Amino acid sequence: MFEKLKISLINAPIIKKGEYNYFVHPITDGIPLVEPSILEEVADGISKFGNMDVDKIVCVESMGIHIATALSIKTGIPFVVVRKRAYGLEGEVAVHQITGYSHGELYINGLQKGDKIILVDDVVSTGGTMIAVLNALKKMGVEVVDVMAVVEKGTGKEIVKRETGFTVKSLILVNVVNGRVEIEGSVAE
Repeated sequence: MFEKLKISLINAPIIKKGEYNYFVHPITDGIPLVEPSILEEVADGISKFGNMDVDKIVCVESMGIHIATALSIKTGIPFVVVRKRAYGLEGEVAVHQITGYSHGELYINGLQKGDKIILVDDVVSTGGTMIAVLNALKKMGVEVVDVMAVVEKGTGKEIVKRETGFTVKSLILVNVVNGRVEIEGSVAE
């Protein structure tokens, strides 16, 4: 399972951002080219291994958008994007996020207390974005039914669990070794 995703990850180029080994991949960066077949594998995997008994899919701008779109089309469940800019809408919630290579504000609109959601994101590595968003969702009274990342790298999954109490499921576990992506496991294995 996830054969196209695995091959594309193995072939992904690596760049350094400070001490952070960053792989450049269509699912996590939108470049070089997002193949529909890989996106379909991702949507199939999340819908199979994630709890889809939800009212809404929630993703984080920008690389969660194509994942949530594919998942929404597959399941018929609407999605909400946590955005990087404020709109000033009634009920908007600001969230400060810090990752391994950036920081900034995120803004949540379109969610109400009691909404049942699944949070989907492209990658969990440092956990910074997920921690900020999950803590904000808890404060809002949103029921987080499940948390899914397409790719897991580093210790972010454990940090998210420790900081929020939520368990992150990932489709593929990778590591960067000697300047290359290595597949270390899969939820399907």
